Amino acid sequence: MGQISLTELSPAIGAEITGIDLRDLNDTAFDAIYEAWMRYQVLRFRDQHLTDADLVSFSRRLGELDIAPPNENGQRYVEGFPEILVISNVVENGVELGSLGSGEAVWHTDMSYLPEPPMASVLYSWEVPAQGGNTGYLNMYSALDGLPAKLRERVYTLQLKHDATTNSAGYVRAGIDEETDVQTGPGTVHPMVVIHPYTGRDALYLGRRHRAYILGMELTESEKLLDEIWRYAVQEKFTWHQHWRAGDLLMWDNRCTMHRRDAFDPESRRIMHRTQIKGTDKPQTARLS
Repeated sequence: MGQISLTELSPAIGAEITGIDLRDLNDTAFDAIYEAWMRYQVLRFRDQHLTDADLVSFSRRLGELDIAPPNENGQRYVEGFPEILVISNVVENGVELGSLGSGEAVWHTDMSYLPEPPMASVLYSWEVPAQGGNTGYLNMYSALDGLPAKLRERVYTLQLKHDATTNSAGYVRAGIDEETDVQTGPGTVHPMVVIHPYTGRDALYLGRRHRAYILGMELTESEKLLDEIWRYAVQEKFTWHQHWRAGDLLMWDNRCTMHRRDAFDPESRRIMHRTQIKGTDKPQTARLS
């Protein structure tokens, strides 16, 4: 590994790897990075100088890439790189450069409303505000382990519908009509506890709280139980928060993490480019041993 070093970012989740240029990565270094990623769930690399081609090239080493989904305006950006989604609040000449604006983005797992959600995301910062816009990460192994025993046993039996109507910032997705009934609206049902295919560990798989529904329950019962589960799951002791600098690259495993974004001054500029690595299959149900 030469000059490469690793430092834990928090007791809960995340590590920073330094002494490496992601544009020049040999197989030995990549394998070490991958092993660290499986252990820490989120990795940070600072002071990178990546073009869009560099970002796509590095991301492809993790697996096959998704084509970027349309933003809430039904548009995609970054010509020549359909794998890159621009996340930005910037408007130039009356044209929005990206999606998700400047507001708070709630705890979520990327695109969990799909039958085969992306297994990972890579986010690279171009411009960041002086304050705000931080990203929190949540360890979903720990969130499961932290449930009271009876509740933990119960979640292994549950199937959860992940709503497709709105994104993490609350915008209605392109091409979808807003549905008032969470039981019949668009989305995908996943097990509430899944097995990570690499680590073999069980993780709580919640997606997002908004418009979620536990299959087979009365809506009021589902809402009450989900509120209880989320109250335990999102405890601060399971989290770490990234304070962005331009040139930061973060990669996270959607199968065992959630993340959220703090709001920031809409007059400041924030431009990020994101890739997503395809999931290999539908999340598999874990069984309580």
